[in-house]
Amino acid sequence: MSRWFIALLLAAASAAQAAPASGTGDDMEKLLADKGLISQLQDMRNSVTDRATTVAHQASDLVVHAMGFLGVPYRRGGNSVETGFDCSGFVRAIYEQTVGLVLPRRADQQAASTQVIDRKELQPGDLVFFNTMRRTFSHVGIYVGDHKFIHSPRSGGEVRVEDMRTPYWQRRFDGARRVTAEAGSAAPAAQ
Repeated sequence: MSRWFIALLLAAASAAQAAPASGTGDDMEKLLADKGLISQLQDMRNSVTDRATTVAHQASDLVVHAMGFLGVPYRRGGNSVETGFDCSGFVRAIYEQTVGLVLPRRADQQAASTQVIDRKELQPGDLVFFNTMRRTFSHVGIYVGDHKFIHSPRSGGEVRVEDMRTPYWQRRFDGARRVTAEAGSAAPAAQ
C-alpha cells in the first residue's frame, strides 16, 4: 500500500475519532466503515504489531542461541562448534541456525550485504564491525545490548562477550549493520 494512502487512512481515522458530537463524526465514521477503510487500517496496525513482535522474538532467540556458544575456541576459517569459529563463521552459523539466513562468509562481505544503521540505533541481533587488521570490516560480532557484543576474537581466544566502550573496541569501531531478509539466502530446509 502506498504511503499517501496509509497517511490518508490515518488522518481520516483520527478525524473520525476527534470530530465533535454534532453528527459529522458519525457521518465520517460511517463513510469510512462503508468503504472498508476502518477495517483496513486495523488490519495494517495488527500487521505492523505482529511484525515488530516477530522481529523482537527472533533477535532474542538469536542472542540466546549465540550465548550458548560461549567458550567455543577460535579457529581461523572455522564455522562450526566442532571445528571452532572465526568471527564471520560464528556470525554466519548463528544467523543460519536461528533465523534461517545464510550470510556471506567474510566479515567485509557481511558488511556489504547488510543495512547500514547508526550506532545509536543498535538493537540485539544487529552486527557490529571493527577494523582489527588495518582494513575496514575485518572483524564482526553480534550486538547483545547494553553496549556489549558477542564474537569469536582471535587465535588462542574463544567466543565471548565484550564491551564496545573499552578503548580498544572504540578506536576500531567501523560501523553497525542490520541483517534483513535480503542480506542472505534462505537456509535449505533440514532433511
